[in-house]
Amino acid sequence: MPPRLLGIGPAGRAAAQAIERTRVARGYSQRQLAARVTALGRPMTFTALSRIERTVRRCDIDDFVAIAAALGAPPHALLAAASSRPESLRVGGI
Repeated sequence: MPPRLLGIGPAGRAAAQAIERTRVARGYSQRQLAARVTALGRPMTFTALSRIERTVRRCDIDDFVAIAAALGAPPHALLAAASSRPESLRVGGI
């Protein structure tokens, strides 16, 4: 049986966009941010970060918290940035 794919929902997509926007605003490349995350004790390659930002890979909560710390932003600030875009959180036309 093939593995079941876990879809990335609207909140996950919005969080990925918030990570990318914040990374770019801080002037970090994906390599630099991945190295900062790794230095904080959460090993991450730039490929993994790229996949998170492109919503090809799910971002688990431990990754999200480490990315936020590496960006110098509280996790809730990234979530607030994500939720400030209501169109990105709309599910099924609701």
